[in-house]
Amino acid sequence: MRRRIIGIGNLDRGDDGVGILIARRLRSLLPPSVEVREATGEGGALLDAWQGAEEVWLIDAVRPSGSPGRIYRLDVTTSSIPSDFFHYSTHAFGVAEAVELARVLGDLPPALFVYGIEAQSIRPGAPLNPAVAAALETVVAELLTAVLHPHLRNSPTSDA
Repeated sequence: MRRRIIGIGNLDRGDDGVGILIARRLRSLLPPSVEVREATGEGGALLDAWQGAEEVWLIDAVRPSGSPGRIYRLDVTTSSIPSDFFHYSTHAFGVAEAVELARVLGDLPPALFVYGIEAQSIRPGAPLNPAVAAALETVVAELLTAVLHPHLRNSPTSDA
C-alpha cells in the first residue's frame, strides 16, 4: 500500500509551520516505505502531491478561533472540509479547494485524512505557540500509530 504524509505550512510564519515540523519529525521516525513530503498548501501542487497514494494524511495549521493547539481530525473521503477552516491561507486555491475539486473530479485518494492544528499566530517571525508545540507531539504519536499499526488506529472523526 502506498502511504503518504504531507506536511503543509510556512516555517517563517509562527504556528503556520506546524505541518512542516510534523512531517520532518515523522520522516525521521517512519520507514522509507512511507513517503513524507512538505508543501506550501497551494492547491494545484496538492492535487499532484497525493497522486498515486492509497492513504494520505495532510497536516496543516487551521484558522485561530480561541483554542490554540486544538486538533481537528477529518476523514475527507466521507465528509467535506468546512469552508472557513483554512480561511487565513494566502492561497486562493488551497487545501479545502483542492480536496473539493478532487472530490468532484473523482480524483481523491481512497483514504484521505486531514489533521488541522489550530494556530494562535501566523505572523512572520512569530515563535511556535506552546499549545501548538504540544499538539505537534500528539499528532506525531497518533500518526505513528495510524501508519505503523493500522489495526490499532481509530478512524479520524470529523470534529471540526
